[in-house]
Amino acid sequence: MVNSSSDVLFTLSGFNETMQYRHLVFSVCLVCYFLIVFINITLVLTVILEKSLHEPMYIFLCNLCINGVYSTTGFYPKFLADLLSGLYTISYSGCLLQIMVIYSSVQCDYIILTAMAYDRYVAICRPLEYHTIMTSQKAAKLLLVCWIVPLCSISIIVIISSTLILCGFHIDKLYCENWSIVKLSCFPSTVTNVMGYTLMLAYFSCFLYILYTYFRLIRTCWRSNGDKSKFMQTCVPHVLVLCNVTIALLFDLLYTRYGSRNLPQNLKNFMAIEFLVIPPLINPLIYGLQLTKVRNVVLKVFYKNYGIAKS
Repeated sequence: MVNSSSDVLFTLSGFNETMQYRHLVFSVCLVCYFLIVFINITLVLTVILEKSLHEPMYIFLCNLCINGVYSTTGFYPKFLADLLSGLYTISYSGCLLQIMVIYSSVQCDYIILTAMAYDRYVAICRPLEYHTIMTSQKAAKLLLVCWIVPLCSISIIVIISSTLILCGFHIDKLYCENWSIVKLSCFPSTVTNVMGYTLMLAYFSCFLYILYTYFRLIRTCWRSNGDKSKFMQTCVPHVLVLCNVTIALLFDLLYTRYGSRNLPQNLKNFMAIEFLVIPPLINPLIYGLQLTKVRNVVLKVFYKNYGIAKS
């Protein structure tokens, strides 16, 4: 029995099945991480440098991409270093930091998607009032909520977890997550369970709000061909991203809380990291391909640079 405040090392037993082909996994994951950073940063710089994209929808998209880089940085560098070294351990302070980064980014994703749904609702259902309602000040306030609320709520959970008395040091995952630490506690933690279910309820509330918003949007767009076109161009990417993030999060949630020990380790590993691989890689591609203004700006910059290089 060890107090969690001491500097102990956790063993990440999810690596057991990767020992034989860890160099191949390292190569694939390094390429994946590079692509995630490159694609997301490209979209972020596109929005920042192009004045025509300085609108709430694109600013929210920019923050979604920043969050994608933030979340994967909490996982990939440590994961890649472990694959190279063959030492699959992490300090308690490092574990808490990883929990903080990864799960605050997940919550941030959902709140940003909720803000984007609200923005599209106002733009399509109340177009004449859009610029009055979605001012730059309001967009800035929404962005503050998108970042501050996740950081504060996850900080509270991390602080509570840091007070637990631990009776074990083996985490059955490729990275640290809060429920694994709670399961290692010598005594049941009612407060941690309550906080965990509160967060799940918050995610579900955001999901319901987005569904309600899009129900209203579909009703409005059904009456006008112009609104249908706007919905297809700006809202369909949002729906695809929402489904992508939700499915990925459900994979992790179901595995973490209710996962069977009889499942193959490789399948459990995929379920655990799916939300750290697929959404950050696919989301900017979905928006980059579907949003005409973003796609045109990216292609313009690409062809301009290509032309310079060729000449």
